[in-house]
Amino acid sequence: MDLKTLEAAATWYVQLNDGSVCPARTQAWQHWLAASPQHAEAWTRVEKLQQQWARVPRQAALSSLGAAQAQRRDVLKLLGMLLAVGGGSWMLAEQAPYRAMLAEQRTGSRERRSLQLADGSQLQLNVDTALDVRYDAQLRAIELYRGEILVNAAIDPQQRPLVVHTDDGSVQTMGGEFSLRTLSGQTRVGVLQAAVDVRPQHHVDRLLSLQAGQQVSFARDSIDSVRALPPDSTAWQQGMLSVNDWRLGEFIEELGRYRPGILRCAPSIRALSISGSFSIDDTNIALANLNKTLPVRVRYLSQYWVSVEPA
Repeated sequence: MDLKTLEAAATWYVQLNDGSVCPARTQAWQHWLAASPQHAEAWTRVEKLQQQWARVPRQAALSSLGAAQAQRRDVLKLLGMLLAVGGGSWMLAEQAPYRAMLAEQRTGSRERRSLQLADGSQLQLNVDTALDVRYDAQLRAIELYRGEILVNAAIDPQQRPLVVHTDDGSVQTMGGEFSLRTLSGQTRVGVLQAAVDVRPQHHVDRLLSLQAGQQVSFARDSIDSVRALPPDSTAWQQGMLSVNDWRLGEFIEELGRYRPGILRCAPSIRALSISGSFSIDDTNIALANLNKTLPVRVRYLSQYWVSVEPA
């Protein structure tokens, strides 16, 4: 059982118990539940948790699982911990993803925000991001568990380097601006200003100096070839997704990061090419624009279940 599935089950539970009646949301949950045996197994854990809730210590419990919007993050943290306890071997095997659920700095599926650090550095957090900031006398460190950030690292009077750690390795700079995104099995870094040093986790003696205007993806054991940093690679800060000759399937997957529920693309049209700038603050507008440039139609089974199909 992977962390994403457990978190999805916990999220559905919170959404279905927020005190409002929403048939479309219930229908989307039923589609999600039927889509995979893992989804059904995760939901069974949630149901068992309901039965055990009365035994949670008072100081750890929230007023109710159907908490208000301001409490949802804490609800998800607590649900995640309790769900994980139900499978101890999973928790040990997935220790780093589990820590993401307890990170001090988190954004939700439709939330972006800024964070100013004690040394004057600035962080921009994209959606679904989790990290911890740990400064000491020798080092300025950021633990990025998942998601995407834009770092504007201030030059430190104490000459401490700033290091961002991911599961795949680390990125270090004395000062500059760069973006970092965790992907499946790798991390991608792009430099906008100054330079950074990239080190894979299993080869700390292998160092790549990445210059402004360059990007690279790296895994625990390897570093890919350096490429040019695409223009508008951080357009998400302005609420935009800019693409140039992307496959439609890739575009739909990326757009799906910025909306709740399920967004799918029919296999027969995934290879269509798409270019342009699209709103991620109102993804319905972005989807509506597809009809104007491509032979596709957007079908809404509900607000939370959308399918892009051939016209």
